[in-house]
Amino acid sequence: MSRPVYIVDGARTPFIKARGRPGPFTPVDLAVQCGRPLLLRQPFAPTAFDQVILGCVNVVADEMNPARVAALRLGMGEAMVAFTVQINCGSGMQSIDTAFRYIQQGTADLILAGGAESLSHAPLVLSHDATEWFAELNGARNPVARAKAAMGFRPDFLSPVIGLERGLTDPITDLNMGQTAEILAQMFDISRHDADVYASESQLRSARAQQEGWFKGELEPAFARDGELYDRDDGVRPDSSPDKLAKLKPAFEPPFGKVTAGNSSQITDGATWVVLASEAAVKEHGLEPLAEIVDSRWAALDPKIMGLGPVMSATELLRAHDMTLSDVPIWEINEAFAAQVLACLAAWQDDGFRRQVLGLEGDFGQIDRERLNVDGGAIGMGHPVGASGARIVLHLANAMKRLSQPRGVATECIGGGQGGAMLIQAV
Repeated sequence: MSRPVYIVDGARTPFIKARGRPGPFTPVDLAVQCGRPLLLRQPFAPTAFDQVILGCVNVVADEMNPARVAALRLGMGEAMVAFTVQINCGSGMQSIDTAFRYIQQGTADLILAGGAESLSHAPLVLSHDATEWFAELNGARNPVARAKAAMGFRPDFLSPVIGLERGLTDPITDLNMGQTAEILAQMFDISRHDADVYASESQLRSARAQQEGWFKGELEPAFARDGELYDRDDGVRPDSSPDKLAKLKPAFEPPFGKVTAGNSSQITDGATWVVLASEAAVKEHGLEPLAEIVDSRWAALDPKIMGLGPVMSATELLRAHDMTLSDVPIWEINEAFAAQVLACLAAWQDDGFRRQVLGLEGDFGQIDRERLNVDGGAIGMGHPVGASGARIVLHLANAMKRLSQPRGVATECIGGGQGGAMLIQAV
């Protein structure tokens, strides 16, 4: 049984830069902030959903299974089944994909799916030695034992490890994500200048989208507990230029690296929800679909070159539908790093890579840069890891409608050496 599945609506919060301290919102706060107006504008009650699925990587201790906590705070009812998925950068897309499969197979009709991430709330982690010392002190049963344990204290025990730094480091290769982008830059001869040009273009596209109101209806304002209003992505730089970006130092491989803070995605807090519905639900509630999900594919590769995940997954997706890159008029490739996006484009045009890695003979088409991330991406907006996959799917659907495009692909690289791609079409 295979039923059509529609994206009927969606919303996201502004993406807010992390500033070296906990931000104004936890993951669930963000999920509620964009979920509340989204649910209020639906012609059915919040309890009408069959399930809630949320992607989240950095789950905070006070919000275990944030999908369920968010569902309850959104008034979706105690009987609402809700669960959280985690596949690093692909978590938001995985939530949509899981919902898509449930509806396609006939076991659900309405699902709220998305992602939420508050990277500013990443924990500080004690070192192993510090943890052992605290355990010994806590386990001391008399004054003598406590005094003996206390004598083992070292000042460095008060210097915790930054959890986010470890989370962005691959445990197999011990490379951080920026270093994997540097590898791709070397593999495909991506210059620092080209990376900065791409990053500046992305920033200016996001700034234009803000100015033109192209995020209206997609982006919902968020209100902090102190009353402060957040109504736009605050990492967008309208004055960005390659010359300004050229002044920044390499962030991961000094002094000659190609990846800087300016041509990388920003560490960000944000959330996205998408309402998915079956044809029966569309008719029952009088809904107007934005787009139809056609298919999705996931792929895996060496973690050292994880940034090529979009090439692997999108190629498999297109081949399954007898399509080439040129058959897709609009694309969203999550911008983990400018060099990584450019490396993906270069890989598809490299004869040896196409033949030896992708198993393709001959030309596979190309992606028109004018139809790639038409309103910018994570370099300007930021990359709240668990939410980005849902954001690019939602924005792709909205951009397709605005630009009258028949189909599009949203794809992303995933830390750990994976990639995901989703094909949607106009209705």
